[in-house]
Amino acid sequence: MEWDTQWLLWLAAALTAALIEIVSLDFFFIMIAGGALVASGAAAVGVPVSLQVIIFAVSSGALLFGARPPLKQWARNTPSLTTNAAALVGRSAQVLETVTDHTGLVKLHGEIWTARPAPGHSQLEVGSAVLVVQIDGATAVVAPEPAPPAPHFLEGNPTQ
Repeated sequence: MEWDTQWLLWLAAALTAALIEIVSLDFFFIMIAGGALVASGAAAVGVPVSLQVIIFAVSSGALLFGARPPLKQWARNTPSLTTNAAALVGRSAQVLETVTDHTGLVKLHGEIWTARPAPGHSQLEVGSAVLVVQIDGATAVVAPEPAPPAPHFLEGNPTQ
């Protein structure tokens, strides 16, 4: 095979590994793809095939042991994003219809939800501010919002 097309084979290997990485999401195949890209560059400048394979192995190994661990650590520490009903827990709502164990409506994030009081709370009156503690199906489980902390003054100076 001529050297002017070998780089295309390495490029195809890199693209294949990158596509496999999209499915696996383990930062393994992307390191192999990086090694194949380096080997593709070596092939493009006319390096012999045996040296291309060595370059591929060394660069892939360097990426696997040098770049992959910090990438995996970064991915583990990336906060997950809560979505759908789980994203509503912890939000404030406004009572539209008295909330009891059997009935009640709240306005939550611009929508009207059926609601029931959280365990330990009996009835929540119309107009009161509540906090969503759980979403149970299509029902928001709510509790009264805690009162804001009373202001305190340092050293007796009320302007601080």
